[in-house]
This record gives sequence, structure tokens and C-alpha cells, in this order.
Amino acid sequence: MNRRIILTASFFGAVAVILGAFGAHSLKNLLSADAISIWTKGIEYQFYHTFALLFLSTFGRFRSRLVDFSYLCFSLGIVLFSGSLYLLATREVTQLSWVGILGPITPLGGLFLIAGWVLLFFAALKNR
Repeated sequence: MNRRIILTASFFGAVAVILGAFGAHSLKNLLSADAISIWTKGIEYQFYHTFALLFLSTFGRFRSRLVDFSYLCFSLGIVLFSGSLYLLATREVTQLSWVGILGPITPLGGLFLIAGWVLLFFAALKNR
């Protein structure tokens, strides 16, 4: 098992639980239903890809560039995709005027997540 990947997955998992609880208990009275939906989507994708990282950590004995790049893509994807959704969802409350420019960051994060899955696929093919 790859310790670095497990540590990263553990961090992202803990943050997802914290942000999920924060959204359910603190933000639900402050944000619109649409904003809560955006927040929830960020939590969902962060959890999905935290589990992907945990699975990727089992490739430890197959240490390869494909695994390393998949790890990087999943990690960047979580930060860019979910992170931008969290900021976009809370812009009503934070009143940060620059948050609107994050719109293009979300799909970029999604592309990193897709790339992580594709690289995981090729890592599995390579290391039978």
C-alpha cells in the first residue's frame, strides 16, 4: 500500500465529513436550496474520489508513473472541482466578488478527475 496516497485520502475523507456536517448544520439556514445542492455535489464528488484514492493506494507494489499521475490528477481534481463548488455555493454569504471567475475552474477539475480514472485504467492494464 502506498502510504502517501492513504494519507492524502484520509485527509480528503476527513475534510469531506467536516464540510458535509458544516453544510448540513450551519449552512442550510444561510444558503438557498440551489446553493446547498451545489455544496452537496462538491461533497459527493470529494467522497467518490477519496475512495478512488484509497483504491489507488492498493497499487503500491506496482509503483509506476501511471499510478503517480493518477494520484496527482485525483488530488488536483478534488481541490479544483469540489473546492470551486464550495466557493461558488457560499458566494451568497461570503460576498466575495471574485468567486464568479471560478466557473471555468470546476470543469477543469472535472477533467483532472476523468484523467485520474483513465490513468487508473491504464495502470491496471499494465500491471496484471
